[in-house]
Amino acid sequence: MVFSSLIFIFIFLTVNLIVYFLTEAKKRNQVLLIFSLVFYAWGGPRYLLLLAGETLVSWFCALKIEETRNNGGTDKKIRSFLIIECVVLLGLLGIFKYLGFILANIQHITGFPSKVPDIVLPIGISFYTFQLISYVVDVYWGKTAAQPAFWKLLLYSSLFHQCIAGPIVRYETVANDIDNRKITPNDIYMGVRQFSVGLAKKAVLANSCASAADTLLPAGVKSLSAQSTTGMWLGMIFYMLQIYLDFSAYSDMAIGMGRMIGFHYDKNFDYPYTAHSVQDFWRRWHMSLSSFFRDYVYIPLGGSRCSTVKYVRNMAVVWLLTGFWHGASWNYILWGLWYLCFLLLEKFVIQDRQRGAFGHIYTVIVVLLGWVIFKFENMSELCTVFKGMLGIGTSGFINMNVKTVFLKYIFFLIFAIIAVTPLGKNMRKRMLIAGRQNDKVFMIANILDMITPAVLVIVSALALVGASYNPFLYFQF
Repeated sequence: MVFSSLIFIFIFLTVNLIVYFLTEAKKRNQVLLIFSLVFYAWGGPRYLLLLAGETLVSWFCALKIEETRNNGGTDKKIRSFLIIECVVLLGLLGIFKYLGFILANIQHITGFPSKVPDIVLPIGISFYTFQLISYVVDVYWGKTAAQPAFWKLLLYSSLFHQCIAGPIVRYETVANDIDNRKITPNDIYMGVRQFSVGLAKKAVLANSCASAADTLLPAGVKSLSAQSTTGMWLGMIFYMLQIYLDFSAYSDMAIGMGRMIGFHYDKNFDYPYTAHSVQDFWRRWHMSLSSFFRDYVYIPLGGSRCSTVKYVRNMAVVWLLTGFWHGASWNYILWGLWYLCFLLLEKFVIQDRQRGAFGHIYTVIVVLLGWVIFKFENMSELCTVFKGMLGIGTSGFINMNVKTVFLKYIFFLIFAIIAVTPLGKNMRKRMLIAGRQNDKVFMIANILDMITPAVLVIVSALALVGASYNPFLYFQF
């Protein structure tokens, strides 16, 4: 079950909210836990045991760390429980996510093993593993108290808002909300609004961009070679828009659902395609992941307060892990190294020279080419697209198919480009400011605010029902 499915929106989420608000306040956490476990089990009941098991290990290790420290135990003994936590959770993540990749590479070199096992990746394991590790590390550092109730820690790790696709929520961010959250009418409205915006991003824009990208960039070297140079560039532009709209949409929906019931998750995206440097892009893109690697890997290694050699080492470790976290394939590692190179280039060579329009254009090109690496796990396909974007080995500069796709999706392209900028947000803000001095503007702004969530949900539902019912498609050329 995904957030952008009709069964989730109109059955699961609706029933969840009705039952939640009809339940007395002291039992709402139990209701939320039950719904979260049902949601997770929907994608594979057997992996619910894995989630519960990892949470049990984390609960035990955090309690033992706190107990040992309070009883005057040695640093070595305290640290042993942190080591157990990291070995167990990272070991399980390694087995489920990376063992097949490692064995496939060993087989390619040595011929052994004869058959690589096909291991199914549990849903959301990367997210809840990092969340639980951050929780135990924060207890170890004394930043947060250990949660004495196992079921409350399980609620934290399994919250259906964010356990599947993030954001990576720190325990300290929601610790108070678990026990003492309060819900205001404004929280409910803003939560519904953010959820509806995220839903429209996914159902209407991201899905349409994905369809265009898949049409322009079909799988297989032979099919890609038959595409034109313009088709490859346009296909990657659609993919670039899709991946942001897709990922940020799930974060918006998660943050919105959380706020509806009093949880306040941190923002995960801040219009990254408006960045003026690669460093600025990573301050804005998947902020919860960036901050995780910064706080739990980069800074403990020494951060930037060290020699140049160690700084480069620290950055290399972080970006190798960042690439590998996204997937068990060489292209993701290359993607991490791609960003490492440009971050080091900006640090030691470019420095603050990339300003204004030039800085923005440079960043967009670097990010776009980075998405080429990210998209194609097959190295032959990756090389074909890179050469094709340079005009090598394609069917020409442009063809009729590209023109047809462009005209078919032009309105989606325009709306998608607007959606990745703060233009809509700024217009709403200016209208609200103007409304303070003009009653008519104030009335219009409030009416728009009231109807926007409903309109976005209706349009999204029509898009999910099928393209034939999607109102935007009636405005094609």
